[in-house]
Amino acid sequence: MKIASAMLGAVLSVSTLVAQADKFKVCADPLNPPYSNKEQTGFENKIAALFANALGQELDYFWLPQRIGFLRNSLNAFVDETAVESKEFKCDVVMGMPEGSDMVLTTQPYYHSTYVLLIAKGRGWDSIQTPQQLAQLPPTQRTKLKIAMFDRGPGTDWLQKYDLLEQGIPEQSMTGDGQHNVAMQIDQDFKAKKIDMVMLWGVLAGHVIAQNPDAYHVIEMHSEAGIKFDYQMAMGVRRGDKARQAMLNTLIAEKATDIAAILGQ
Repeated sequence: MKIASAMLGAVLSVSTLVAQADKFKVCADPLNPPYSNKEQTGFENKIAALFANALGQELDYFWLPQRIGFLRNSLNAFVDETAVESKEFKCDVVMGMPEGSDMVLTTQPYYHSTYVLLIAKGRGWDSIQTPQQLAQLPPTQRTKLKIAMFDRGPGTDWLQKYDLLEQGIPEQSMTGDGQHNVAMQIDQDFKAKKIDMVMLWGVLAGHVIAQNPDAYHVIEMHSEAGIKFDYQMAMGVRRGDKARQAMLNTLIAEKATDIAAILGQ
């Protein structure tokens, strides 16, 4: 019992030190609305500011476009690799990660979303009301389809399952470009009529729709055997950083009303 009490005390002491740090250091993409941007108008920016203010810390960003190696070069990277005595990391928190991701230690989830099928109106596909109707299109209609197909993700798995890969228009799931992101590319391709539909994460789809609110028909995708479309989203810290995880979990619980208000904007 004494050992358990001592261990709990040690964890609480580390949590206190984390909470007393000078900066709330966030790893973020500089051009990834509606999540984050350098102007700090994204919902992840606003929640980070909420937490930093609650802790009395300065909000500090390490900006890096989302791409392969993002975590390795941000959350898990030292400010100075050659430093011997002090190993300060470039940032400590990723504001959006799928709950239970094995790449980080995740917090309690703070929102839930699902993928949707976004269809441009007036291009011959207005009769499609369900994913099943798309999957069951006859061959003569299938040949006319132009569906954005990402290099990874459940949408591509779904297209493969229903033999629609030949109708896929290749898109990148991460551009790695600080000047051009996925939402911008999808919006551009819709306007150019390069694509007529796409399966997008709901949050990102909402941003695309906001650029032209009356242009799209939206169909919610539902998880099925072997393909998961809906996810609980959490925050991520370095694996083993349980003190910071505990601190963030406390803030997520205490600021639930404020977080909901930000997500509802």
